[in-house]
Amino acid sequence: MSRRVVVTGLGAVTPLGIGREVFWSGVLAGRPATGPVQSFDASPYGVDRGAEVRGFDPAAYLRRQDPAAMGRASQMAAAAARLALADAGLEDVPQPGRAGCVMGTTTGEPLEVERFDEALVARELDQVDRRFVHRYPSPVIPANVAAELGLSGPTAMIPTACAAGNYAVAHAYDLVRQGTAEWMLAGGADAFSRITYSGFARLGAIAPDLCRPFDRNRRGMIPGEGAGLLVLEPLEAARARGARIYAEIVGYGLSCDAFHMTGAHPEGEGAARAMEQALRTSGLGPAAVSYVSAHGTGTPTNDRVEVVALVRVFAERAPAVPVSSIKSMIGHTMGAASALEAIVCCLAVGSDVVPPTANFEEADPGCNLDFVPNRAREHRVEVAMNNAYAFGGNNASVLFAKVAP
Repeated sequence: MSRRVVVTGLGAVTPLGIGREVFWSGVLAGRPATGPVQSFDASPYGVDRGAEVRGFDPAAYLRRQDPAAMGRASQMAAAAARLALADAGLEDVPQPGRAGCVMGTTTGEPLEVERFDEALVARELDQVDRRFVHRYPSPVIPANVAAELGLSGPTAMIPTACAAGNYAVAHAYDLVRQGTAEWMLAGGADAFSRITYSGFARLGAIAPDLCRPFDRNRRGMIPGEGAGLLVLEPLEAARARGARIYAEIVGYGLSCDAFHMTGAHPEGEGAARAMEQALRTSGLGPAAVSYVSAHGTGTPTNDRVEVVALVRVFAERAPAVPVSSIKSMIGHTMGAASALEAIVCCLAVGSDVVPPTANFEEADPGCNLDFVPNRAREHRVEVAMNNAYAFGGNNASVLFAKVAP
């Protein structure tokens, strides 16, 4: 059994705003949502830029779950799930016993670790032990989404760091395609935390001002937070209920560099392999791809390696394919990154508009592709490729396409 799988609902909780429309309009405007860190004092790190979700009230979105019993990543994930379901034109998921959730994350619920550590230092462990057990382990994120929506089908957490959102979409796609599930929500979530921030600061990877992917003067990434969820269902079912269909998932590729824990393979071998596998599973060739949503972190090495990989896959056609990175606007939202970028791919396919790479000022001779600098562009998008790369050498590419007859 192999069914065609489409995306019918999109939910986004982002530094640019909450909800599909606000998120998409901010992306098309090329508006950076980064600024001074407000969650904690970042001055000891020598940098203070972050991309935080501000003005988020989980109680405005959740119906069944108590937000106070959940960590911030779970709150954002459950809210994004509610938004995605409503966007799909559904009050509740039909056949909840045949519906589930797959989520990706980098750090799970790091704020709970920070609270635990503070209590440990203050010797107040008796006040936080139970809360920590119920709110910290990363599987609580999809479990909270499932509880909020009443889903009792397959539920899983995939912690493959910054490629996790794509991994989650790929796994959920397989479950629906193979008939294991009738409905799946898939995406990623991560909360802004001192733990994550300090790690990237120690690596010297945080930009002092703006994230400038592929720009000659790029100086690093900007840590961010958020959640992105997609509703997946069989094409026939979507058509039968008259659903709006954003895009069809037509293939994916997964790989590992097997090279270095934090550094990408210098020749982009794993990244290229993921893209090539996505094309093979879809039955498409490189010429079919109309737009690439790049991983595009803004770090000098990662951007260069990604360009090398793109040239390996697209060869002489590489300069003609529009490529952009929304991390220039929302920062690096970790496990939510490729899920939010998947939402962008679906909207690009549906609207025939590709988002810009913001903050682009000077072309880098070593990154000489079409990065859609600063302004969104009308462009026919038949197939969008969403690329994500992560610590541990994890690579994932997912293809979204217009629905063919």
